[in-house]
Amino acid sequence: MNRLIPIAIATTMLTGCVNLAPDDTRPTLATTPAFDPAYRPDGTVVASQMSYREWYRDPRLQGLIASALANNRDLMAATARIEQARASFRIENSRRLPNLVATANGTRTRQATAGNPAFGAAGGNLPTSFTFNRYDIGVGVSAFELDFWGRVSNLSEAARASYLASVATQRAFYLSLIADTATTYFEIVESEEQIVLAEATAASRREGLKIAKLRLDAGVTSALPYRQAETLLTQAEQQIASERLALAQLRNQLAVLVGGAAPEGLPPGLSLAAQADERRLAAGLPSELLLARPDILAAEEQLRAARANIGAARAAFFPSISLTGNAGLTSASLGNLFNGDGLGWSFGPSISLPIFDFGAREANLDLARALEVEQVATYDLTVQQAFREVSDALAGREYLAQQIETLERARIAQTEIARIARARYREGVADYLEVLDAERNLFSAEQQLLATNRAWLQNRATLFVSLGGGFAPGDAGV
Repeated sequence: MNRLIPIAIATTMLTGCVNLAPDDTRPTLATTPAFDPAYRPDGTVVASQMSYREWYRDPRLQGLIASALANNRDLMAATARIEQARASFRIENSRRLPNLVATANGTRTRQATAGNPAFGAAGGNLPTSFTFNRYDIGVGVSAFELDFWGRVSNLSEAARASYLASVATQRAFYLSLIADTATTYFEIVESEEQIVLAEATAASRREGLKIAKLRLDAGVTSALPYRQAETLLTQAEQQIASERLALAQLRNQLAVLVGGAAPEGLPPGLSLAAQADERRLAAGLPSELLLARPDILAAEEQLRAARANIGAARAAFFPSISLTGNAGLTSASLGNLFNGDGLGWSFGPSISLPIFDFGAREANLDLARALEVEQVATYDLTVQQAFREVSDALAGREYLAQQIETLERARIAQTEIARIARARYREGVADYLEVLDAERNLFSAEQQLLATNRAWLQNRATLFVSLGGGFAPGDAGV
């Protein structure tokens, strides 16, 4: 048995002498990744070095994101897939080493001799039965493949790359879950503020309707201004119902993201205006994005796995050499089992090479090569999409800010126009149609300003995640 262990170690050292897999290099991208300087991709904050708690200042949003990371069912499934991939890698990696099996047994046999011609006539002086004892202990290696061509090692590398890809995929979902929770939360805040705006507008228009009714009853005006005031009120009331429906649906969507109802005891949230933050994210160098984006890292690992599978498919064209061996001790007495007199061993190699398999090996290699081509295209597309997302978010940061500035000026102007129109109507200089148009335009301007503020906040959330932000060492869930 002591001789078998050095033999097993020596055979293990001989394995993996040749690697038939393609070189593991990043493919040349179809287009050179770069950021458009027109979008001013400058900034001082590095997203990939920040957690979501550092980026989002709203305490209620922080609590909702933490709940989503702890309870979201899709994230749980992604984490479970990591465990599956890790187990598959351990299984494949274990085949690179000999599988040693220890055995031990003992038997006691009683055999009758009476009437057996081998022991003479019956009734002689020989005993009527014999008792035999046999004790065995040993260690064996069963069909261990010598990995001269790297088949086993490449299968292990493919499993390892798939495991790392699942880790990166889970992290990508982790970051996207942060972004989805934040964007949904901002929509909820906007919808709540839209309801407040619509209710305040409806209250103001109810007062206007009362005044129009008094003027109608006094014979000062006709029924037309009254009906116009009534139309303004119904528009505001319709907007309230529409926003309440949207709010209910958004809250249901948030419940799915956080894995149930929102946790109790969360602090109150901030308004859209209070969410404003002057910090600017730095886009960094294009090469840095390749390392910060987990979806790019996942695509790279999948490409590495595809190339390792090519090496395993190529190795199938070469002979497969396996070793079988065992060593052990045998004795008729348990007390003499370990004295060394009953040592026995066996050692035997075997070799196999399919001569004709109807093209199965060629087809398997063609399949592995086609999968590599697919993974190269997937990697290229993933990089392109990553840079598009960052570029879109950088453009949004630039132009949404300009829209907010313009809409704020428009809101101020429309507020003044509405004030003047109401004054002109009270003085009898203008008809109520002028007031009607002014009120509609003011309400629309206020709604657009709220919606654009929400879009700006959502764009910040998208840019943060697109640059790899949201995860920091110590965060739960990764």
